Amino acid sequence: MLTLTPNAQAAVSRFIRGAEEPVAGLRIAVTGGGCSGMQYGMSLEAEAKTSDVVMEFDDVTVLVDPLSAPLLAGVTVDFHDGMEGTGFRFENPNATNSCGCGKSFSA
Repeated sequence: MLTLTPNAQAAVSRFIRGAEEPVAGLRIAVTGGGCSGMQYGMSLEAEAKTSDVVMEFDDVTVLVDPLSAPLLAGVTVDFHDGMEGTGFRFENPNATNSCGCGKSFSA
């Protein structure tokens, strides 16, 4: 379904360790919006919902709601830290169009 690169796993682990409250996992979702029609969202969640698709990547748990799951099939999430910017990047082979920021797409 979804892949987290080792760099993304390490970054998420750092965020979870630094969280003030207990974290059940990282939620990755697709919502309407952005300049291409749909956008990716990420948040640390205190608990999983019973309907979530739950994926384990070493010490990182990823939570995906059932509506976002088909839109995230085959997506690779990476984390870059460099002079051109720092942050998560999404590579979506199903996207027919994406914007320059990499946070928005259409399928």
